[in-house]
Amino acid sequence: MENYVGIDVGGTSIKYGLISTDGQIIEKNNIKTATKKEQVLADMAHIVQGYLDKGEHIAGTGVSMPGVIEADGMLTTAGAVKCLYGINLKDELEQRTGIKTTIENDANSAAIAEQWLGAAQGLHNYLDIVLGTGVGGALVINDQIYRGAHARSGEFGWMLLDDQHDELEDGSLNFQSATVIGLLRIYNIKAQAEVTDAREIFTRANNGEPIAQLVLHNYFRKLAQGILNLVVSFDPAQVIVGGGISVNPAFQSGLNQAYTELQSEHSSVRDLELPAIVPAKLGNDAGMIGAVYRRIQENK
Repeated sequence: MENYVGIDVGGTSIKYGLISTDGQIIEKNNIKTATKKEQVLADMAHIVQGYLDKGEHIAGTGVSMPGVIEADGMLTTAGAVKCLYGINLKDELEQRTGIKTTIENDANSAAIAEQWLGAAQGLHNYLDIVLGTGVGGALVINDQIYRGAHARSGEFGWMLLDDQHDELEDGSLNFQSATVIGLLRIYNIKAQAEVTDAREIFTRANNGEPIAQLVLHNYFRKLAQGILNLVVSFDPAQVIVGGGISVNPAFQSGLNQAYTELQSEHSSVRDLELPAIVPAKLGNDAGMIGAVYRRIQENK
């Protein structure tokens, strides 16, 4: 039976697994991301070769990567994996493994996975937003990832919400609504704390801490503004939000409340039926699964 290798490259670790043609993860593992180009490439090739050495019939490899990625596998950038900037990763891996390989942006991979097996099944037009260190995402139009003229579509975090800051970047969706450089950064500044887990802020707010409550209120308001801007621009059927914070019920409740309140205040959209905001379903495996699905489609 044919299977695929899924690889999800991040700044600190490389997650990988053996995935069936129907998207089931047969096994998975992870290794630390090296800092040198040749070592990262060798590690990725070793992952594929390891499955071949076990006698697996590998029909292809799907790789999920951060950064600006061209359709031919060229990495204009590679996020935190600085050593891979400016290389054609598809060519490099195919030369090393002899296996057909597809390279996809990580947010695009997550969006593709959600349509195949997750929260976007049956939908043809939707937004997928990923909250982490920054705010990334993907726009799916008529079942296709919209990539833009320079493969930069989906950089939602660059959106400017206001310019009432000393640094313009501080008014961006990234610096207002990402988990790390948004929520955690703002809370730590205001509380003079060193909180590293967003769940702690929710706990403090639930326990009645005024600073945590205020920071979360403003956080949800800004995130809802960004989402509403995208909704009125692209008219999606649904907005899917992923990232570790998205599985927190208090997050979902707070965001949806802010979204509803914002709509009620905005007379132009008050009476419209706006798309629902729902959590992603596939979690940390979405990158691998989506990249493999791209490879499956290219094999047809």
